[in-house]
Amino acid sequence: MSRIPLGVAGSLAFSFMLLAAATAEDKKEEGFASIFDGQSLKGWQGGTGAYEVKEGAIVCLKDGKGGNLYTEKEYANFVLRFEFKLTPGANNGIGIRAPREGDAAFVGMEVQVLDNDHPSYKGLQDYQTHGSVYGVLPAKRGFLKKVGEWNSQEITCDGKHVKVVLNGETIVDGDIEKASTPSTIDKREHPGLKRDKGYICFCGHGAHVEFRNLRVKELK
Repeated sequence: MSRIPLGVAGSLAFSFMLLAAATAEDKKEEGFASIFDGQSLKGWQGGTGAYEVKEGAIVCLKDGKGGNLYTEKEYANFVLRFEFKLTPGANNGIGIRAPREGDAAFVGMEVQVLDNDHPSYKGLQDYQTHGSVYGVLPAKRGFLKKVGEWNSQEITCDGKHVKVVLNGETIVDGDIEKASTPSTIDKREHPGLKRDKGYICFCGHGAHVEFRNLRVKELK
């Protein structure tokens, strides 16, 4: 019986490992559709003047104006995956189930995107930290990468359940109905919690923040 040389066998084993890993990753991404082509704001609407596409990322411009940039399509239940990069003191957000008008944090929901360790946010409330569903579900802290590095994030919105995973760590996992009964943690009205669908949007506040590799999987 012929034998496979040890070096060849090792190379074959390594190749099979790479193939298995690639197959697992493909399966993990199954059902996801890109919502950003990496070159333009095609498929987006709203405050396009406050955003630009640069080096494969949607960039919220640092001009003091801010504004919301919405998907053209509405989403009900979904998983959103993306990467983002902060600058010092940056503040943005991901609006989910939001209408085209009003403050997404209240008329929809807003998942905070924030350099919450910056000195200017010393008095931040728990429900205002990065990844929190603003005013409703506070996030665990300590899992953001250094400012200027790319972070990966996943937001699952399924019925009343919202889950946020930052760089592989679950930082929010809760029921928005339970969290708002008898009132929300910020004691304010959040009519958007009753919405069952809406737009995904960036909630710009005039700070430079970059987003890339945006994809969505709709849930039935």
